[in-house]
Amino acid sequence: MEKIGVKIKLLHPEAKMPVYATEGSAGFDIYAIENVSVQPNEVKMIPTGLSFELPQGFHLQVWDRSGKAKVGMHHFAGILDSDYRGELKILLYNSTNQPHNIEKGDRMVQALILPIYQAEFSQVKELSQTIRGTGGFHSTGKK
Repeated sequence: MEKIGVKIKLLHPEAKMPVYATEGSAGFDIYAIENVSVQPNEVKMIPTGLSFELPQGFHLQVWDRSGKAKVGMHHFAGILDSDYRGELKILLYNSTNQPHNIEKGDRMVQALILPIYQAEFSQVKELSQTIRGTGGFHSTGKK
């Protein structure tokens, strides 16, 4: 598996370096640095105590952990650009009707580092035709 160098600055004494759970993991875990209670239908910004220096041409994406999603905890937003040097903060949403507690050291989300492809946009008068055409939701069938 190809690896790239990523510099991480720990901004808080409780901050933990990210960890890949297994050799084949695509995503690495991001940990909470404080105890937080997320109330029902609340979105809360949670600090990680981490700042990243990603190589140019790459970005970091934040994704739900399956165990958290199963209990109704989801992240919002989640792109960290290579030119950002501030703290990575996680927006967590509690979609349940019960408070959800996150304890210091808990794995909150997972993150992936992926290459960036910037588009070269060109305005045209017409687009090529396809069988689907302009069909929207469910235009390719429901099953």
